[in-house]
Amino acid sequence: MTNFNGTLTEQQQLTAFQNRGYAYGDALFETIKASKGQLLFWEDHYFRLMASMRIMRMEIPMDFTMEFLEEEIKKTLKANNLSGASARVKLQVHRNEGGLYLPTTNDVSFLISVKALETDFYVSQEGFYEVDLFKDHYLSPSLLSTLKTNNKALHVVGSIYAKENNLNNCLVLNTNKLVVEALNGNIFLVNGDIIKTPPISDGCLKGVMRKQIMGLLKVMPDYHLVEASISPFELQKADEIFITNVIMGIQPITKYRKKDFKAEVSKAILQKLNDTLPLR
Repeated sequence: MTNFNGTLTEQQQLTAFQNRGYAYGDALFETIKASKGQLLFWEDHYFRLMASMRIMRMEIPMDFTMEFLEEEIKKTLKANNLSGASARVKLQVHRNEGGLYLPTTNDVSFLISVKALETDFYVSQEGFYEVDLFKDHYLSPSLLSTLKTNNKALHVVGSIYAKENNLNNCLVLNTNKLVVEALNGNIFLVNGDIIKTPPISDGCLKGVMRKQIMGLLKVMPDYHLVEASISPFELQKADEIFITNVIMGIQPITKYRKKDFKAEVSKAILQKLNDTLPLR
């Protein structure tokens, strides 16, 4: 069951070619991890969505409070028998139908879908994980590139490229040829006690898990967090590289071209992350 504007309905009934999210990518989304009925980092997701809607010039309904949307998500989890389990929640907001590039309204609708996940906590990813650069297309850094919109053509084509080349993922470059993110998350480089991540000004997604990891690193005395641009030449010099998003937590990269990487620091951070979760 899917939640469309508060009404639970069968998913196949929701397809509409006039939908602006489908027709023009005129939509935003949040991917949220729910564990045993709790929405992890919900406040950060909510405020990112509100800020994104303002940037997209969408009208924010008066009832779009944090409490209202949380209850709608929990209602959807319950309808799918996932209240006591872990689930991937996708909350989409699209501008209502009407117009071409210029919309006839800035009013919005929302759609909530859920899918079961196997684990409550974030687990250490032990397997082989190889990446390379995706250089067929480049991300243009701007305020829009930091949002989770439906305009993800680069990431779709990049994911197909990765599969065709037997890679687990690819790293995205911006138009300045700087490494900004992975196809499905933010990136961090470890060099000794320095942990580096690209700044938002380089065009990377303003990730919710990125924010959590940065907050943890600021109180971990053994490491120093640096927000700075990353050149492709730095990748093979790193001790570790890892990817972050709210569903998997932390994904260590084990191989980039001829360089193999460890995963000791990422494991330590992952443990700290799990210690912060309200799932005891």
